[in-house]
Amino acid sequence: MPSNAPTFADLLSSCRRSALHLELRDSYAPTPRFEAWQKGVRIDWDDRASWWDDYLQNTADTVARGVVMRRARIVSEPVSEYIRWEHEMTRELTEAGELVRWLPRRRTTDLALPGNDFWIFDGRLARVHHFDGNGAVVADEFTEDPALLKHLASAFESVWERATPHENYQI
Repeated sequence: MPSNAPTFADLLSSCRRSALHLELRDSYAPTPRFEAWQKGVRIDWDDRASWWDDYLQNTADTVARGVVMRRARIVSEPVSEYIRWEHEMTRELTEAGELVRWLPRRRTTDLALPGNDFWIFDGRLARVHHFDGNGAVVADEFTEDPALLKHLASAFESVWERATPHENYQI
């Protein structure tokens, strides 16, 4: 990301109405938390201080200002181990105020979807993530192109409409 690119915290703090996030991958680069989970370490949800972090606080602050944050995930079924972990960890996001839905990939065949994960902030700016084959972000692209924003927003809404709310999605 170029040094003059806004940080994610800056993007959220400038957001006034909505932040949309579409995730399309079945796995991302491993993190220490995922690797610990693979070894059997589980979150103590009663010990909020052990899992609440700056991202979650920024999310909670953003939602408290009236911004609606929605995340939609397209997943293959049966789900990958990474998605199984993400499903368990989604509790963090929902406790911070994000709305999360899941859509099985088999139900997306007739949808026009982009090839990359993205965020859209207030319908005015998109942050598109480019990943390597192992799921690590190699670049973020920012765009205010109205035609691309319209395409991305349409893709997100088509997924959101079909997807199952987190509390109802069973893996």
